[in-house]
Amino acid sequence: MTPSGERRSAGLLLFRRTDGGLEVLLGHMGGPFFAKRDAGAWTVPKGEYEPDEPAWDAARREFREELGLAPPNGEAVPLGEVKQAGGKIVTVWAVEADLDPATVVPGTFVMEWPPRSGRTQEFPELDRVAWLGVGRAREVIVKAQAAFLDRLAEHSA
Repeated sequence: MTPSGERRSAGLLLFRRTDGGLEVLLGHMGGPFFAKRDAGAWTVPKGEYEPDEPAWDAARREFREELGLAPPNGEAVPLGEVKQAGGKIVTVWAVEADLDPATVVPGTFVMEWPPRSGRTQEFPELDRVAWLGVGRAREVIVKAQAAFLDRLAEHSA
């Protein structure tokens, strides 16, 4: 959290060009709250960072933590930042790369589940990762993050 109390996240949006058009790699948020949701439950692989860590370094670290894979090399296209409904500020870079979603080994988190049960369970940060066309991605991505898709499409045109 920043001194002003803002939570900040940084991430990498992988993209590739296919015969069918531009595709982006998104992750479906893990855990019980998102298990049955599609719209609004997909996200750029990202995570929170402290004010003393450069956002770019955090984006690369979080990619590794969220997907269990080394972040790809390549030109990083800054897509800027957005403020999500909960107030979190998200900064994203796009990198043209390809990877097989089957190779992803997601990081995990622990939470009390079911609520007020006193029991904890471990859940994957992302329960699945997929390449989606930009149109489909726009339908399912966290609402504020759709701006990153627009900025990427503008850059790739």
